[in-house]
Amino acid sequence: MHNPDDLALYYYDGCFYCSRVRQALDDLDVRVEMRNIVESPQHLQDLVAARGRRTVPVLRIRREGGDEWMPESADIVDYLRRRFG
Repeated sequence: MHNPDDLALYYYDGCFYCSRVRQALDDLDVRVEMRNIVESPQHLQDLVAARGRRTVPVLRIRREGGDEWMPESADIVDYLRRRFG
């Protein structure tokens, strides 16, 4: 199992594209911080402040010098497979 502390997934239940990313996380046995934007107004505010929109899924990758916010489920799945596959 992988437990990277530099990743957080912004999502909500019932989102098809979010489900694709969550399935990839399960398949790769990766556990990241899950930030449900419906259940947490703060997570939604953080997402909108960073990206100017509320669309999900978005993977936040913490990096020195500034975080990367990766949208698009296919891009996120590709990144996860390259990093953990």
